[in-house]
Amino acid sequence: IEQAFRDYLRSKNFEQIHTAKIIDSSTEGGSEMFTVNYFDRRSFLAQSPQFYKQMMVGAGFERVYEIGHAYRAELHNTWRHLNEYVSLDVEMGFIKDEFELMDLEEGFLDYLFKHLNKVCKKELEMYKIDLPNEVKIPRITLAEAHKILLEEYGKKSPIGNIDAKGEELICKYVKEKYGTEFVFLTKYPVAKRPMYTMPDDEDPTLTKSFDLIYDGLEITTGGQRIHDYEMLKENIIKFRLKPEDFDFYLDTFKYGMPPHGGFAIGLERLTMKILKLSNIREATLVPRDMKRLTP
Repeated sequence: IEQAFRDYLRSKNFEQIHTAKIIDSSTEGGSEMFTVNYFDRRSFLAQSPQFYKQMMVGAGFERVYEIGHAYRAELHNTWRHLNEYVSLDVEMGFIKDEFELMDLEEGFLDYLFKHLNKVCKKELEMYKIDLPNEVKIPRITLAEAHKILLEEYGKKSPIGNIDAKGEELICKYVKEKYGTEFVFLTKYPVAKRPMYTMPDDEDPTLTKSFDLIYDGLEITTGGQRIHDYEMLKENIIKFRLKPEDFDFYLDTFKYGMPPHGGFAIGLERLTMKILKLSNIREATLVPRDMKRLTP
């Protein structure tokens, strides 16, 4: 999977980068950060390369990807969560909107399945897996998904999101209607997305963002980012954060940043779903969860 990711993006003129995993500030939220004693100061393990990959787009690389570890101090001990995992990250400049990013990810998954059917034929047969040779992914707004879940299954959803059961049911619906196990959910509320997410043009309470759900499990979050310096600074304040805490990141935007966006795929989640495994630990060489630090 990793090799296909690299080959596909190289064919699209993306450059591979390697960013720091010991960082000074939070990307997504301090409550889910692992702290590290960094000599005489407090630091954190990176939740994602988000800020750095955006900075590289603005620094002239324009299209970048990274395959690296990410760390989430989430208090979960479930079949779908890890505290250390491998993230397949993409960031792309000069985009029109978030749909270009969905096109890119759909293209990668189509390429991936063709690749796996060719080079992993024996392994797929051993697991009794029949992968389609073409991937086409429907796109449904979150509001539409809520309506479908309520009307088709009598399922109420949490405000601004869908829960694990909702993910299963919406995939059941798209499999029956579209013949695929994938669905993009779009137009998430501003309140449910990070401060760098671009608001929607038609409804500023929504964002130009998406999740990709695969066989009942979210494997990707992505979207267009705010590229205007003043707008980003104001948004940081709106989220009750301090712009000075993000100076290293904000400074890049002072000198001009193209419209850009990206996404991240959880490698272990993708592997688990491709092989129809029941627990994400089965897709992980040395799992790290709330109770495991060895081997």
